[in-house]
Amino acid sequence: CLQQAKEVIPSAQHKETPVYLGATAGMRLLRLQNESAADKVLSSVGNTLRSAPFSFQGARIISGQEEGAYGWITINYLLGNFKQVSGWKKLLRSLKSLSETSGALDLGGASTQITFVSKDLTSESPENQLYFRLYGKDYQVYTHSFLCYGKDQALQQKLARDLQATWIDFYFQTVENSSLPDPCFHKGYERTINISDFFKNPCTSDKKKQLPFSQLYIKGEGDYQKCRENIQKLFDKSNCPFSSCSFNGIYLPPLQGDFGAFSAFYFVMNFLNLTSEPNPFALNKVTSTIESFCARPWQEVKTAYHHIKEKYLSEYCFSGAYILSLLENGYEFTENNWQMIHFLGKIDSSDAGWTLGYMLNLTNMIPAEEPARPPLSHGSYVGLMVLCSLVLVSVLLFAWLLFQKPKCLQKGIV
Repeated sequence: CLQQAKEVIPSAQHKETPVYLGATAGMRLLRLQNESAADKVLSSVGNTLRSAPFSFQGARIISGQEEGAYGWITINYLLGNFKQVSGWKKLLRSLKSLSETSGALDLGGASTQITFVSKDLTSESPENQLYFRLYGKDYQVYTHSFLCYGKDQALQQKLARDLQATWIDFYFQTVENSSLPDPCFHKGYERTINISDFFKNPCTSDKKKQLPFSQLYIKGEGDYQKCRENIQKLFDKSNCPFSSCSFNGIYLPPLQGDFGAFSAFYFVMNFLNLTSEPNPFALNKVTSTIESFCARPWQEVKTAYHHIKEKYLSEYCFSGAYILSLLENGYEFTENNWQMIHFLGKIDSSDAGWTLGYMLNLTNMIPAEEPARPPLSHGSYVGLMVLCSLVLVSVLLFAWLLFQKPKCLQKGIV
């Protein structure tokens, strides 16, 4: 990245170009597991960035709430939703069916975030509320980050739960390893997991069990419906201390407006050819596509997508099913509002994600108040001056014709 930046940015501007580094949920997990290791990673990265010819401004681990907020800022900035408009443009914009801002759905490997402006936001859960003043307008935003619910950690959670459910059967086996059938992997797929590494993760450590073997063999079944049933157990909907909740007792106001879904939401759905815009696929079409993909034998999938790394390819079935479970069971999107979700990789030529919002915030590129500007642009002034000049010339010509008698009339009088 640094090498590419050196090539793209003119060398004369290297010293005045700021570099920021923000780390997200993977590092938040590492900090929970081993704080000194996390500090060493940041220190090492910082030293590398300082060696570059740019103006290094620091590296830090950002909170889940910040990650959600910066993703929301990014997509609304790129969509042009923050800048105030007036006159005919304002009238035309008010006629659109789209909401004033778009919500943001972000999915990484270790966490997932949901952020949107809600007219029904209450004071029940103040820790899930943020207030922004951008370009002279106030925004009251709901946001929450679910650590351990990124697609990679969700898979780890699911496997730990499956293992926990059958641990009694495993306990009485004296072999060095045992197998676990998994409906979220293609039929014919096998994977080996080291038990000691598996439970070191903060997302799975609470499910640790003493097992008489050191390795676990995962064997794929390719059953979408059973996969969805397993995944849905990750979302605890049994208790809600608020007027409405997503899952695990977390407050969620009613969903409103369009949502941009990016990062792993986009990468997975794009692989499955389910990101068609401007007319998104209906929910039943999305479901049937993922179900059909999961049912394909592993050898067939490997042959068809031989250019994709096996680790990533093997998890697309789980990831597709997990995304539907998260959006339907977790956030309660339905057939009626599913098409309000737009899976975004880029907006124009810029990546959809939290990083642009992070930079915009640190460099104060979105002012709290709308910058003062003249009532007319430079081009409008020039046009108006030309028009006034033409009108003035026309008036003078008319006056001259009015007060000067034409020669033909003078001869007639003589």
